[in-house]
Amino acid sequence: MEIRQIATIAGKEFWDRLRNRWVLAVALVFTAFALVIAYFGAAQQGAVGFRSIEVTIASLVSLVIYLIPLIALMLGFDAIVGERERGSLDLLLALPITRFELLLGKYLGLAAALAFSTVVGFGLVALVLARQLDVGALFHYFGFMGSSVLLGMAFLSLAVMLSVFAADRTRASGLAIALWFFFVLVFDLLLLGALVLGGDGYGSEFYPYLLLANPADVFRILNIFSLDDVRTLYGLATVFPPALAQPWMLGGVMLGWIALPLVIAAWRFRK
Repeated sequence: MEIRQIATIAGKEFWDRLRNRWVLAVALVFTAFALVIAYFGAAQQGAVGFRSIEVTIASLVSLVIYLIPLIALMLGFDAIVGERERGSLDLLLALPITRFELLLGKYLGLAAALAFSTVVGFGLVALVLARQLDVGALFHYFGFMGSSVLLGMAFLSLAVMLSVFAADRTRASGLAIALWFFFVLVFDLLLLGALVLGGDGYGSEFYPYLLLANPADVFRILNIFSLDDVRTLYGLATVFPPALAQPWMLGGVMLGWIALPLVIAAWRFRK
């Protein structure tokens, strides 16, 4: 595996996103939404202005779970199938580069663009709120930013995997939207329905582990469980055991969600 070739492909993907202003657009979206939530999130209760980092992060988590997975899936769904349809994939593979180097280079470039826009977008909000946050609050906020990057990379891995398996861009885009609906909307509804039907009976002890089968839920737990007031508000204190809520454990699960789809994509791409 040649690191220089991977870096060349990754750099091209990253600078392409910079040149077409994709990174700037996403960063501005994150900044705008985060500022609105931070200062006007409590407007329905008759309060305007920044209240607390706990309330802000809880609101931002709900936003990020909907927004970042969709952006990541739309960014990566045509990474491979798009090259195949344009006829440039055969040309790339004719160069002295392996399929794994091509796949990894494309993923790393797209991941760098997504991570950069996420950090810049939410980082600008941190600068605006810096005077109102203490060290502990900043620690929680930067942890939220880091977990947002991991969430985006996890769904980007899924998008690249879809791009390898899909026969054309149309099917890849449809599968990406279906994947977003499943993980962001349908999965929790199915789990909640099973929990209500099962009650406290047989199998209820496995429900917390099933939450780990959804990267969006892992992201939510990773951010909410460390904030006592918000944890109670979300009800996670009664559903998810504290033993499973260790940041290092949840971070490892998220890294698994990043690595596993890439491994499957690399296996399929070699075929």
